[in-house]
Amino acid sequence: MSNGSADHRSVLEVLFGRPKPVIAMMHLPPLPGRPLYDSHKGMNAIVEALRRDLDILQGSGIDGLLFCNEGDRPYPLHTDRAPIAAMAAAIGELRPHIGLPYGVDLLWDPMAALAVASAVRASFVREVFTGVYDSDMGLWQPDAAAALDYRRQLSSEHVRLFFNIEPEFARPIAQRSIGALARSVVVSSLADAILISGAMAGDGS
Repeated sequence: MSNGSADHRSVLEVLFGRPKPVIAMMHLPPLPGRPLYDSHKGMNAIVEALRRDLDILQGSGIDGLLFCNEGDRPYPLHTDRAPIAAMAAAIGELRPHIGLPYGVDLLWDPMAALAVASAVRASFVREVFTGVYDSDMGLWQPDAAAALDYRRQLSSEHVRLFFNIEPEFARPIAQRSIGALARSVVVSSLADAILISGAMAGDGS
């Protein structure tokens, strides 16, 4: 479900050339400042791991890429400066080799994701922008208005916002159905696209 553009194509069609794109994950190994970061291998190992994935995925016929700091467990709700800088640096090194639309997901901090996306000229971000959740990270209450204001401050209105409305590791406090939530956030929170996750990463149930 996504907002339409002026030429009546969906945001997904505009970005990826088709209404149902295949977007492959570019999972970053743990970043500097996070508990599982490998300080012996350092940033070079992170970039090389991403480069290998990039070569394989771009030769596989996919439509887009999503860079995500999946290795940064446990996930914070407010990301420190070191992982933000490291993620931007790693994607920046790969930019000359990227031939597909790509996005950023910095778990679980919409402001940090927007900052990185703006710096590396990404096309979209995937984050949780709305709702209140009982989560593994504690009570979770993102602020869509603040995120859209920040995007405007960065002059990055071209960065599309993909709203995850049923995030992993969390249960929404609201009792509304997924359909009602999806319709609501498109109208009230200006979502460009709606995403629905399983209970955990890799779980489609």
